[in-house]
Amino acid sequence: MYSQVNGMGLFGMNAFKVTAEIISSRGQPSFDIVGLGDLAVQESKMRIKGALSGIGIAISGQKLTVNLAPADVRKCGSLYDFTIIAAILAVNNIITDDLSDCAFIGEVSLGGSLVFTGGIISMAIEAKKCGIKRLFLPAENAKEASVVEGLSVYGISHISDLINHFTGKKRISPEPPYVPSAEMFETEDLSDVKGQALARHALEVAAAGFHNVLLIGPPGTGKSMIAKRIPSILPPMTFDESIETTGIHSIAGMLDREKPIVTVRPFRSVSHTASAVGLIGGGSIPRPGEISLAHNGVLFLDELPEFDRRTLETLRQPLEDGIITISRAQGSVSYPCDIMLVAAMNPCPCGNFGNPKGKCTCSQNMIQNYLGKISRPVLDRIDIQVEMPQLSYEEISSAKKGEPSSAVLERIMKAREIQQKRFAGTEIRSNSKIPPSYLHEMCPMDENAKKMLSDCFDKMGLSARAYDRILKVARTCADLAGSEIIRRQDISSAVNFRSLDRKYWGAGK
Repeated sequence: MYSQVNGMGLFGMNAFKVTAEIISSRGQPSFDIVGLGDLAVQESKMRIKGALSGIGIAISGQKLTVNLAPADVRKCGSLYDFTIIAAILAVNNIITDDLSDCAFIGEVSLGGSLVFTGGIISMAIEAKKCGIKRLFLPAENAKEASVVEGLSVYGISHISDLINHFTGKKRISPEPPYVPSAEMFETEDLSDVKGQALARHALEVAAAGFHNVLLIGPPGTGKSMIAKRIPSILPPMTFDESIETTGIHSIAGMLDREKPIVTVRPFRSVSHTASAVGLIGGGSIPRPGEISLAHNGVLFLDELPEFDRRTLETLRQPLEDGIITISRAQGSVSYPCDIMLVAAMNPCPCGNFGNPKGKCTCSQNMIQNYLGKISRPVLDRIDIQVEMPQLSYEEISSAKKGEPSSAVLERIMKAREIQQKRFAGTEIRSNSKIPPSYLHEMCPMDENAKKMLSDCFDKMGLSARAYDRILKVARTCADLAGSEIIRRQDISSAVNFRSLDRKYWGAGK
């Protein structure tokens, strides 16, 4: 006898349809699975035998051959257990319904329970594209998959529930579509930050255009404090951004099962002890790293020079392209990583280099080695560099609150609305992502602005990449001012935001 049942496969974020073809024939009892499955797929035979025997279905006396098609695509993981079980139930006429519009996903335990499976939302989206109407998966994953419109999602706790559903003993109702609540999420507010007017303005520009930022200053000036308040001035996520980010967090197994959709922009704070794999992702079956988990949000790297230089160098390509590709023997996996990088650092090992209120105890060689851990190519990819000086007693002791995040966000939202109109019909989302071919069209300058940028380019010895990024930051400054034309003051602000590499790294000397 022959039967076939649909399932879904996943490699990285790439979901694909899998068909479990099964033949039950006469001969020496056996259970074979072919179709380029890895060790976890081969081990599924033991889980499946145990799960079926637990409900009184013995397959040890049958000759079963299962092919996971397409046979030339590698299958990894345990998510094919449920697909194969459904095929066995169909070939033995325990399930007699037409299953052509169904797909079955999930790992099955020896006791027959379905186990929570990562990456469900990516597979649910692909299942819908492939014409699947009904999706059967672990009950703990049902809410996540129910976000996909036009797909009936059935949460299954035990394989006996599946049999009861199709035999009519106890029908299972589809999972109601999950709708994220409109609850407010508490974030730390900018009003807590005292002084640091320049840093506040820099972060406003950065949030409006989604630009990368480097904060430099002595210890205790509030670098980490102000960075942690960036989420309070970032625009709300769109539905498409939520789905993209959720897909990454689902693969990493980091979703809240009661609130399975990421609706708040991620803020990932990474320790300098992080490895390159932890930062950009990897493993035998490539998993997303911190840079992908921060997709559509903020990646915060505190004590930037303390990171291994080789680890920092791995950020160069993803910061430029917004995507990270990890290659392994099994294939290549790409994860999106459109992030706002926020980094903080001391100017030297002791933290007092350039601080008029403190004495630096570092030698010139120590300072150069410390700063040298950040290469010019990495520095070139940071649009905004801002110095945070030590606060005065009057600033620290003042009871006066700073401007609240709500007021700053209002200005940022107006600037984002201007960008949305500008980028309508394109895939560009923010000023920081304007490709070079669009710069002339989207960043018009008046004559004074052109003259100033020309002079700065020659005097500062700017690279082509630095030129592009100054223009993009100037575009954001103009948007915040409500000006379609980039003015001299916009260029001046953008250039000043890149002046610290001359002070600390000696650019242009």
